Amino acid sequence: MPVENQIANKLLAHYDAQARSLPWRSPPGAPPADPYRVWLSEIMLQQTTVAAAAPYFERFTKRWPTVEALAAAEDADLMAAWAGLGYYARARNLLATARAVAGKGFPDTEAGLRELPGIGGYTAAAIAAIAFGHRAVVVDANVERVVARLFAIADPLPGAKPAIRAAADSITPDGRAGDFAQAMMDLGATICTVRAPACLACPIHEHCAGYVSGDPTAFPVKAAKKARPVRHGTIFWLERGKDVLLVRRPDKGLLGGMRALPTGSWGDSPPGLAGAPCDVGWHAVEPVVTHVFTHFELRLALVAGTSEKHCKMQPGWEWWPKDRIGQAGLPTVFAKAASIFGRDG
Repeated sequence: MPVENQIANKLLAHYDAQARSLPWRSPPGAPPADPYRVWLSEIMLQQTTVAAAAPYFERFTKRWPTVEALAAAEDADLMAAWAGLGYYARARNLLATARAVAGKGFPDTEAGLRELPGIGGYTAAAIAAIAFGHRAVVVDANVERVVARLFAIADPLPGAKPAIRAAADSITPDGRAGDFAQAMMDLGATICTVRAPACLACPIHEHCAGYVSGDPTAFPVKAAKKARPVRHGTIFWLERGKDVLLVRRPDKGLLGGMRALPTGSWGDSPPGLAGAPCDVGWHAVEPVVTHVFTHFELRLALVAGTSEKHCKMQPGWEWWPKDRIGQAGLPTVFAKAASIFGRDG
């Protein structure tokens, strides 16, 4: 039997015995899961751990059990439900896709899936394999690590990605496509981990060139990281009686469409009170809030003030009860700030 077939068979046998139980997953050998649940989970898992995504998945599927129910959701309700999961463009794309497929179902091909908002190459392949049983080469970060070690691919990332994909293609079987994709994901998540991989527990370690080399953690080879740039801004906590001012961020851009505390613009140096929503007596609150996004680090000074009179309200502004701020669906960076302002008050 060709070694590629041996690898696939051993992985599937291991998956049959050791598959993780996840809320969006069908058991090994069972019919594929509902495409809606597969798609929803894959969107939530983009740049997010299983542990973080699982409770959101449970809440979403309880509140919106079908893609038609999700398509009918109010934008603000969905964005609030997504709060804390990060990468908020995913939530906007979630609604756009739900509304595009409601009533007619998901396309069952990689090409058709890639035409939907927020679905790239990996996600399309994962849905095609897991929800529809089509053979597809599914390579996420865990699979990338497994394959790079299995074949000792020495080219540094990201340049090594085509070689990793080709190697993954060579071991992907024609049958049980979804189970194989999930077997590879599980292997990377539980055994072939970034640090201290449990090689002797791996069902394919005897075929692994990285293991034979004596240093499997040398793969995949990663290029040196560039320093992450730092940006600065100010968060304004404006009280009026028992309420605090919240704003709706513009639909386009970072944290688009989310409720938030007011901020000025973000720039290369601290902007002070520029962009304050009202002309009141502001005072500084410690500490500065730091939040790391994918491409930059954001440092936000905190200032608080009280509005004795009504501020001139702008579109998208609202006064929100301070004692219900946890229900506003604030993104994590603003939730951090709100907790500090609450302690300060």
